[in-house]
Amino acid sequence: MLKLTNKEEEVMHILWKLEKAFVKDVLAEIKDDKPHYNTLSTIIRHLEEKGYVSYNAYGKTHQYYPIISKEAYKTRFMNTAIENYFNNSYKNVVSFFAKEEKISVDELKEIIALIEKKN
Repeated sequence: MLKLTNKEEEVMHILWKLEKAFVKDVLAEIKDDKPHYNTLSTIIRHLEEKGYVSYNAYGKTHQYYPIISKEAYKTRFMNTAIENYFNNSYKNVVSFFAKEEKISVDELKEIIALIEKKN
């Protein structure tokens, strides 16, 4: 799976939400920093080339849909981030969020309970 740019990832989130969409539908969902229609069309074609989307042709227009699930992308994204930034250590991930005060003691207790429940 090839890495996505920030704009490609934004478009994928829209396609996951809409499930099927024409370029104009995707453009309507973009709130800030709207690209030109042709630019967006190019971004979507790049997503097709990278193997993330496919399309149904209706004459000269295409209706695009994701062929990679959001769950599959999330798994790959998280595994890559953990490998590249946390030395493949989930302990380092949790420690990072604890140090940044992004996770509470209660949430940590919930995580421990989930782990203990599986064993």
